Amino acid sequence: MTRELRPKKVQESVVHDHTYKIFPNDLNSYGTVFGGLIMATLDRIALVVAERHSECTCVTVSVDSMHFLAPAKRGDVLLFRASINKSWRSSMEIGVKVLAENYHTPGLRHILSAYFTFVAVDEERRPVPVPAVIPEEPIEHRRFEEAEIRRQRRKQEAEETKVRRSRE
Repeated sequence: MTRELRPKKVQESVVHDHTYKIFPNDLNSYGTVFGGLIMATLDRIALVVAERHSECTCVTVSVDSMHFLAPAKRGDVLLFRASINKSWRSSMEIGVKVLAENYHTPGLRHILSAYFTFVAVDEERRPVPVPAVIPEEPIEHRRFEEAEIRRQRRKQEAEETKVRRSRE
């Protein structure tokens, strides 16, 4: 059975402002949210974007450039955003961003950004082709171009690791 691989717009799979209210059980000993809670939530939200785009089961292959920029605290509401940046043969880069808001202070705080790579797989867990991405807005074009730079860097790092390990 052959799937239709119609190119898709970024907006067809985007997740806007998935919200999560932080409660005391979400906090570490310093009174800030557990990083692992945010990471697990991001993986699930990025997966939704990947599976919407590919219309297939997807698996997480890598996460890079995950930077915790500011802490989230008790009472904050987290806003999770995710969108596809670019796709290749069977892999996709999903960009994620987390903002925090608190009714005591105006405005949003950018607390985290990262890039997830997913691969679409079939029932036997073999990679399958995914649709191309159609960027429309200027920010989507920038993310599309930057995704290729990150991919080349990931490939170079993988090759360097392979060479180092072959010497062991």
